[in-house]
Amino acid sequence: MSIESEIRKRFQALGSELNERGRRLFAASEANVLGRGGISAVSRATGISRRAIYVGLNEIGKPPLRGPDGRRRVRRVGGGRRALREIDPALPDLLETLVEPTARGDPGTNLRWVSKSLRHLSAEMTTRGHPISHVTVRDLLREMDYSIQGNSKEIEGIDHPDRDAQFQYINRQVKLALRTHQPAISVDTKKKELIGNFKAVGKEWRPKASPIRVLTHDFMIKKLGKVSPYGIYDIANNIGWVSLGITHDTAEFAVATIRRWWKKLGSRIFEKPKYLLIMADSGGSNGYRVRLWKVELQKLANKIGVPIRVCHFPPGTSKWNKIEHRLFSFISKNWRGRPLISHVVMIKLIASTTTESGLKVRCELDPKVYTKGIKISKKALQSVNLVEGKFHGEWNYTISPGDN
Repeated sequence: MSIESEIRKRFQALGSELNERGRRLFAASEANVLGRGGISAVSRATGISRRAIYVGLNEIGKPPLRGPDGRRRVRRVGGGRRALREIDPALPDLLETLVEPTARGDPGTNLRWVSKSLRHLSAEMTTRGHPISHVTVRDLLREMDYSIQGNSKEIEGIDHPDRDAQFQYINRQVKLALRTHQPAISVDTKKKELIGNFKAVGKEWRPKASPIRVLTHDFMIKKLGKVSPYGIYDIANNIGWVSLGITHDTAEFAVATIRRWWKKLGSRIFEKPKYLLIMADSGGSNGYRVRLWKVELQKLANKIGVPIRVCHFPPGTSKWNKIEHRLFSFISKNWRGRPLISHVVMIKLIASTTTESGLKVRCELDPKVYTKGIKISKKALQSVNLVEGKFHGEWNYTISPGDN
């Protein structure tokens, strides 16, 4: 084994444990032992520059470097290359114009429309005459109190002035229904899902290096299509119902789901109720402006012979609907990381959803084809036996059984 190989082996064994000064002293000691030509040989073996080895030779036998505060230092005070931001004071301001262009009056920058990765920022800074590495960009951003962050869903849109008052109204209606043992349900449509061997959001425990193999694309398979899960959550009994619609999410489908729930579950749990309370979002298939929703609810009231009270959440507040965090969130957790390869798999995953609080869920496929764009005339709407509430009648109303 050559001398250089021996030096390289010793340096590799110790190098990771040494700081900058320690590496200098190690190299200088090895060069001292070798004598003539030792500096060049050690430099080749370790990669440490000849200049650094010369500095180390001068440091051998001298007391360690200390700063004004008495602490040991790797370099003398003022040693080392000056920080780039000291050489180029314009760096922070330029970097901020790229990261937040609209905040600094520069909305036209190209980087506004591309990924603001460290390398993109570095390339753009260099193009503008301020060469900087992506590592230095990262350090500079951290000093400027920037961090990598995702979007946060918190903006609910323009608050309605009676937003809180409507929440309080709904709360009173729910408490009254529960106290008098009337059915109170929260309804909504869950996000549409593609059926097939597609990548599923989330992860699950599996043997190492054996992930589930899925398709590389997310294009709908016509033979399998999509499903629209419409859910019902019984607040008093902590029971969920989900109908999987294979066509469109319409008001007819929404009310058909409520009808199916009532026939198979609701009517067995609640005997001779005085009314049915429904809490729904302000938009979608069960929106307060959807005429078909009210016409279909009239048919349902006629069928079950019970008045239906409806309370809509104010616009932009759908996340407060109980079904979102009492049912849908747990369904999503239950099927995380599992491709929804068929209707049967989806039904079983939904129906097997449980919680420590005792949630039970029932799920069925609704094979009926629901048509979009059904028009309801004003005359048909006027035939609905609807009485608006005293507080925001457009959000709170009762549809009673009639002759039609």
